[in-house]
Amino acid sequence: MDITEVRVFLVSEGEEKLKAYATITMDDCFVVRDLKIIHGNNGLFVAMPSKKRKDGTFRDVAHPLNNEFRSQIEEKVLDAFEQERAKVLDDAQVLPTENPDAAQVSLAS
Repeated sequence: MDITEVRVFLVSEGEEKLKAYATITMDDCFVVRDLKIIHGNNGLFVAMPSKKRKDGTFRDVAHPLNNEFRSQIEEKVLDAFEQERAKVLDDAQVLPTENPDAAQVSLAS
């Protein structure tokens, strides 16, 4: 099974651990939504979509059955996350000016 599309939706900077949501498409025919990109103690990781149970615990509603496919999902989702984050940072460095036909580039880090 191949991951044929990954979409990443960044969350606001106010969130401390949750960095983004992701949707993956497999073999152009099956979609899994609401994967979470979380910054944990050991860096970024991908959490599978889950549902809260009556006892307060969470249970995955979809998940890979082996570590090989889990690694493939995590690699593709985190790559897409870094690309989306870089795109947003690049867009944020172009500041609007009084002249709508001109753009000012910010050199601030």
